[in-house]
Amino acid sequence: MPIAQPHTAAPLLILGSGPPLMRQYQFERAAADQPLVLINPEPPTWQQPYIVDCEAADLTDPMALGAAAEALAARWNIAGVVTFDEYHVLAAARLAERFGLPGNSPDAALAARDKALSRQRFAAADVPSAASTWVHSMEAAASAAERVGYPVVLKPTSHAGSIGVTRVDSVGDLPRGWDIAAAAASQGPEDQGVLLEEYLDGPEISVETVTRRGLTTAVALTRKSVGFAPYFLETAHSVTAGDPLLELVAPLAARALDAVGITDGVSHVEMRFTADGPHVIEVNARLGGDRIGALTRLATGVDLPRAAAAIAAGREPDLRPTERRSAAIGMLYPPGDGVVTTRRLLPGASGTHDEQFHWLCEVGDHVTRTPSNETPNNTRVGFAVVTGTTIGQARGNLAEVLSRAVIEVHPVTQQAA
Repeated sequence: MPIAQPHTAAPLLILGSGPPLMRQYQFERAAADQPLVLINPEPPTWQQPYIVDCEAADLTDPMALGAAAEALAARWNIAGVVTFDEYHVLAAARLAERFGLPGNSPDAALAARDKALSRQRFAAADVPSAASTWVHSMEAAASAAERVGYPVVLKPTSHAGSIGVTRVDSVGDLPRGWDIAAAAASQGPEDQGVLLEEYLDGPEISVETVTRRGLTTAVALTRKSVGFAPYFLETAHSVTAGDPLLELVAPLAARALDAVGITDGVSHVEMRFTADGPHVIEVNARLGGDRIGALTRLATGVDLPRAAAAIAAGREPDLRPTERRSAAIGMLYPPGDGVVTTRRLLPGASGTHDEQFHWLCEVGDHVTRTPSNETPNNTRVGFAVVTGTTIGQARGNLAEVLSRAVIEVHPVTQQAA
């Protein structure tokens, strides 16, 4: 039910919310300068302190979403539309266009969502990226892999968070990689098939950018750690104010955004730094996940959720850095597949480096360590966020906190028939 409010303020419309441990800080910061109204599949719970009105609607149903937006627009003078969720980027662009509000065009939002279309635009603009082929069967994937040369990467065209992404080192590994990528694609909101891509070797990074009226500012560089090969499960991210690599890759990030057509908003541009220099992996036309916005604020003082809200509402964002330190987040994965029997955090020197630790599981939950075609999503059981005066100190603090997390899993065996 809508929350009764006077028809006065000009709020920002947010599409979707997601889990509070990863999204609450975004709502808190976005609400710092203007009221928020929300369209979400479920009635508000943790979102309640940050919103003044809400409509429940299936965000994947254009008619239901449009009706919910019109209902809110009848009660409020909507100032802008924003989402922090990858799967609602295109819907947000369409609503902004429908109401004549600032934002990216639906064409640009679609190009950012669809990795195959992104690759086409990168190639047209001479943005270094990976050779890529859209495939619709394992036979087509095998043929493309022979042309590209192993190792290759299989990934869904329109997912996020490395879901369903697998490295394939030989033709013998192809069936398993195909099954995982195809299952992830079919379970996503858009089943647009699978890409087979050239494997780019080198450290993974992302550039956190703010674009307004076509002018892009690179705010921070995030260094990413991945594990569990041949998968690409994200195990840690770190942000350091004044990272010397940022100046080198910032122009490429701006070129990639321009190639896709991004003109407004906060974006998360993923790259691999290969022996031939940086290559763009993908453009995400929204704030990076895994609390990267929080890391950026801890390390630099720049508030990315607040900047995203300002741009969506047609205001100039404040990008002045006020901090100069490092921040890191580390993910905890289960020791194996099964049922969680124990989870506890051993005592330590808490509070000395802005330590935060959060569990993402409960005793009794069933967890899996690595993806499969049955469960292509990443399984995480907890995470920690820390700071440090240097990147080395932040990483050391992170390792110390994660070492105190105890998680035990009892394997589940198949019962005899």
